[in-house]
Amino acid sequence: MSVSPSSSPTPVDTGSDGPRVERSAGGVVLRETDGALHVLVIRDPYRNWGLPKGHLEAGESLSEAALREVLEETGLDQVVLGEELSTIDWYFRLDGVLIHKFCTFFLMRSPGGDAAPETDEGITACVWIPLDEVDERITYDNARSVVVEAREALRSGSLALPG
Repeated sequence: MSVSPSSSPTPVDTGSDGPRVERSAGGVVLRETDGALHVLVIRDPYRNWGLPKGHLEAGESLSEAALREVLEETGLDQVVLGEELSTIDWYFRLDGVLIHKFCTFFLMRSPGGDAAPETDEGITACVWIPLDEVDERITYDNARSVVVEAREALRSGSLALPG
């Protein structure tokens, strides 16, 4: 499923036919350090490594949610939004309710600022990992695939670093 970044999808579909659908957005945040691109990864409340992401608020677009979630989870306020990447999905249960979650990621560049984990959001660490080594750090296969897609597109020239 691909959702346009300019659309404002409903954050939660509470229809009774099948699982509840939720939407979220996040970023593959890149920064050039010592001549090499690095990706910002976070350690989540489950002590797994992934990408900053989170739910859409009512009336919020995917791109707005992605930028807000990066700020909330990492404290980075210097972020340039780039192109929409992939939408990943997964299922989980919460209080006995089956949820099908879709998360759309955007390429982002952070020219400066210090990333700091937002412990109130359950984030316990933020680290910059070289783009060529990040596969080994990211715990979630679907998030890893988004980073691999971005890396390959950047290398082939079909995707440019924002701003």
